[in-house]
Amino acid sequence: MVLPVPSLAEAGDPLATIVADIDTGRFEHAEAAISQALGDGDAAAAHLQALRFQRERMRRIRLDFSLDGATVRDRIRAQVPDLREDEFQRWDRAGLIERLDIDGEARYFNRSASNLFRLSPEAAARRVPPVRPFAQGPYESLHRHHRDVVQVARATGASSVLPRRVRITHTLSVKSDAVPAGETVRVWLPYPRTIAGQQEAIVLLASQPARPQVAPERALQRTVHLEQPAVAGQPTTFSVTYEVTVHARRVAIDPERVVPVVATPALAPFLAERGPHVLFGEELRRFSEQVVGDEKNPYRIAQKLFAAVDRIPWAGAREYSTISNISDYAFRAGHADCGQQTLLLITLLRMNGIPARWQSGWAYSEDVEGHDTMHDWGALYLAPYGWVPMDVTTGQLDSDDPALRWFYLGGLDAYRVAFNDDYSREFIPAKQHMRSETVDLQRGEAEWSGGNLYFDQWDYRFEWTVLPRDGRG
Repeated sequence: MVLPVPSLAEAGDPLATIVADIDTGRFEHAEAAISQALGDGDAAAAHLQALRFQRERMRRIRLDFSLDGATVRDRIRAQVPDLREDEFQRWDRAGLIERLDIDGEARYFNRSASNLFRLSPEAAARRVPPVRPFAQGPYESLHRHHRDVVQVARATGASSVLPRRVRITHTLSVKSDAVPAGETVRVWLPYPRTIAGQQEAIVLLASQPARPQVAPERALQRTVHLEQPAVAGQPTTFSVTYEVTVHARRVAIDPERVVPVVATPALAPFLAERGPHVLFGEELRRFSEQVVGDEKNPYRIAQKLFAAVDRIPWAGAREYSTISNISDYAFRAGHADCGQQTLLLITLLRMNGIPARWQSGWAYSEDVEGHDTMHDWGALYLAPYGWVPMDVTTGQLDSDDPALRWFYLGGLDAYRVAFNDDYSREFIPAKQHMRSETVDLQRGEAEWSGGNLYFDQWDYRFEWTVLPRDGRG
């Protein structure tokens, strides 16, 4: 069985040292240790796999941190023509221009220039000519859809309302000659599972090639598996088309009714640490104590933690497989994207005895033409209400009505499809080589007998249509 993320606990302290060396940019030192360890004829297969993954992680980090100092200065100067060196150095020292010093050489994250203008009001104010603020998603500010959801939920007493029928086509195309002609390309495309009250009535309409292998409903990262041979000089293209009914969610939570949960066997996994990305470190525990204070009510604790994570600025993220502990990274980096924020909030909630779990997929909008994006969110368990949704990246809405302000702590809009009810779970059928995305599953995965096909070797496309109420497209 191939684990999505090799376990440090199983591999032992020498591997943990290698991981730490890579995290701090000591690649030559890490490579020497990996080479020596791979030469150990007595090493267990899992240990060898974990070592090879760390070697691959260095390669992926180099892809993400491909800019040198001159290039990143040029990118910033394209928007700040009179950029001064002292400004650059000050922003750099403050961590506003993400970089990793690899074996003593400063390497900058590919999106560090654009992220700078999200993270620094001073840098944003220096942009010439003046530009509009970065566009938010349509549901990241108060929207009529939020009001409609609350109004209908209040009127009906239902927690699942305003269903939309959506037709989706997901395509993955392996680039020409990325795989030798005649070799079989194996692909896993994300596919939704039934989630009662959230998404239902899933119908597979078509696939290319035919005869797809659809993973069972129990798969928490559910896929459609497809295979076909590569042809010389041509891309190898796979697709799946299906329909699903998606509901908006709104659970009317009375804080006074919320009580601490009983840690049943079913809830225990969602209260526990789960390395490498959900770990209860001492610094994070101290931060939690500062945020929570003397509060004992689980819902109000969740509100405090939600608000604290919501304050972390959003910025474009490096590939998750390159990060050894995502919740810790979100805590320390000064910025985070949706999945990083979600894993941090999950960690903080579990640390405070509140069960929390992951969910993710794609979000889209009928209001903004062409708007769709990969997105991660989650759920928390509040007694006596059970599992309720949370989306800390969309966060608090600007409203004096608590039902609207805290819409995304107990509710979801109807414009998202979930592919994942957990992270880093085994595919059915299992992948034989390491994954490109070790946490999420939103773009797809591909491999052949010669190894994994990384993101730079294929393209993907997510297309969707909200169907008229009679179901016809």
